[in-house]
Amino acid sequence: MHDIFLKAIHERRKILITFFSNEDGHTLKRICAPFDYGPSNRYKDKSPRYHMYDYTSDSGSHVLSILPSQLKEVNLTEEYFNPLDLVSWTPKWHIQRDWGIVS
Repeated sequence: MHDIFLKAIHERRKILITFFSNEDGHTLKRICAPFDYGPSNRYKDKSPRYHMYDYTSDSGSHVLSILPSQLKEVNLTEEYFNPLDLVSWTPKWHIQRDWGIVS
């Protein structure tokens, strides 16, 4: 699954993920744009997480950060995304990529 996630970053492809949501208490499926894999500044523990833009979020932030143990399945879709449409900050990615000015 990790290799598919990395491939999606490099190819700028959306993914369909299946994961266990701690908030909801059950398994969910989401269409996402993969952002990065590594520790998050939003959490006290510095465990590496998968960071994504969740296109199907029903409310609040569209940023989804989940632990590897929560991730059940990752599938590439045929849809591509434009990072410039999603990244509005100066990123400090853990995974190197060629995303132009938002690399």
